[in-house]
Amino acid sequence: MQEYINIIIKAIFTENMIFAFFLGMCSYLAVSKTVKTSLGLGIAVIFVQMVTVPINYLLLEKVLKPGALTWLGSSFSEVDLTFLSFMIYIATIAAMVQLVEMIVEKFSPSLYNSLGIFLPLIAVNCAILAGSLFMEQREYQNIGEVLSFSFGSGFGWALAIVTLAAIRERIRYSNIPAPLRGLGITFIITGLLGIAFMSFMGIKL
Repeated sequence: MQEYINIIIKAIFTENMIFAFFLGMCSYLAVSKTVKTSLGLGIAVIFVQMVTVPINYLLLEKVLKPGALTWLGSSFSEVDLTFLSFMIYIATIAAMVQLVEMIVEKFSPSLYNSLGIFLPLIAVNCAILAGSLFMEQREYQNIGEVLSFSFGSGFGWALAIVTLAAIRERIRYSNIPAPLRGLGITFIITGLLGIAFMSFMGIKL
């Protein structure tokens, strides 16, 4: 259990998708104008991460890895399908994003309209694909570790966008110099938040 907690904390704070790797910046910058919209997108990202990363892990272990197809027979013991991993990962992500899009449109039309094009664009959000690629690179040993990482990475991304949205709502009433209004001050805030999150690197896990 402690190992799972460590993975979650690392994924949220010390290896945050936004502040450590700057992944998923397009949606992060464009949608973070209001907390409500950012929270909706953040929850969608958490859901997609928690579904796609474990599915891709199972596909990697049972289908793609060298020798993974031995359950079909000894003649498949040398088959290596890892060259298909990118295609499989993206197909899984696209299918889950389509499901999320239909659910949001059905149960929250206002949120669906607020998110606009950025909801289907979760399918090409590099933070989502990075979750599956990091899972493969770090060689997690079981589905529990994969679920912990997928939740932590999704929650970390959601925390980042909601935090930025809350700050942007507050500074809307501030006297910001004209050249810095809009994306200018947003980039500065993101840099400062990234530096703030670096302080979590001192956590001993």
